[in-house]
Parts: sequence; structure tokens; C-alpha cells
Amino acid sequence: MTLLAEAPTTQRTVLHVGCGMADPRKLPSAFFAPGVWREVRLDIDPGVTPDIVATITDMAAVDSGSVDAVWSAHNLEHLFAHEVPLALAEFRRVLRPEGFALVTVPDLQRAAELVAQDGLDLPAYISPAGPIAPLDMLFGHGAAIAAGNHFMAHRTGFTARTLEAALRHAGFGIVRVVRDDAFALWATAFAAPAPSISSKSG
Repeated sequence: MTLLAEAPTTQRTVLHVGCGMADPRKLPSAFFAPGVWREVRLDIDPGVTPDIVATITDMAAVDSGSVDAVWSAHNLEHLFAHEVPLALAEFRRVLRPEGFALVTVPDLQRAAELVAQDGLDLPAYISPAGPIAPLDMLFGHGAAIAAGNHFMAHRTGFTARTLEAALRHAGFGIVRVVRDDAFALWATAFAAPAPSISSKSG
């Protein structure tokens, strides 16, 4: 029996993948409802003391259909392009039929617009980690990489169209992608198939 199977049946479980160090502020406000959501943390780095040590491309330690939501913040861009379908398939596999994935990644279309204006190395916005330039969005946070955290390197990227296409290809039935003011894409993807629309002729 896995850790997730022991969760109270009245409480929903959000699997926080690539969680990093424990910090409740890393969860979106949608998961703040007291007593409603239970966070289970998964990370490749045992040093951040996650509940589950695993990669997002192989989450065999998590039972199929065992969580209500998957929260992934800036993880997919750290994979090679050919690994993205593996990760998204794992996200969908662990979700209950009515579950959903919430995914955020850098918006490379907007980053490219700044690059076209010769702003490759100019700050686009200020994050908790400091100024972020299009160069950071494309290749990973330069300051963190320079400090030795090579996990921060980016190996792929997305526009709104390609992120939606990747999620649909992974089998998510309903997908909605929106942009925010911090040069990020936010995708909400539901595991259930999209409802079919029948038409009558007469």
C-alpha cells in the first residue's frame, strides 16, 4: 500500500511534483482551502525531504488513479523534448478520472518577442530569485546555474499552442492554456475525455 492510499477519503490529494524545499507558498491559492487539500510532495532530490523520491518521467511509486490533482511548476522545461510525453503520461496516469493537472512553464513566444527587440539579456520581470531575462526563460536561470545548480538548465520549451498540443496528445480531454503577467503559461488539463457533441439532422 502506498503513502497516497492512506489519505482520508474525504480529503483531496494534490501531488506536488518537482516540489523543491517545503514551502506552502509554492502551492497555488486553489489548494489552500483548509481541510480540503492534502499536499504530497515528490522530487528527484532526496535533499529536499519529499514524501516520494522519484522523477516526473517515472512515478511508479504513485498508484494509478490515486490523486485528485497534479501541480507542476516549471518542471517540464527542464526535460529533454522526448521526455515530455513520458512526464505528461505519468501525470495523467496517477490522476483519478475526475482529476486535473495544473502546469506552468515559461512562455517562449513572449520571450521571443523580447529577443526580437534585442532584449535577450534585459530583465523582463522580477521574480523571488531576482531579475529574469529572456535568456533565463530560454536556457534556465543563469545565476542558479552559475552557482552549480545544473538542474536549473532548460532543455525544451513551449508556446501556448505547443503546450496545449502536448497535453492533448497525452490524453487529457479538456485543456485550457492562459498567459500571466510574469511571462508564464498556465495550463489546466482534465483527465476525463472531452464530451462528445452529437448533432441531429432532419
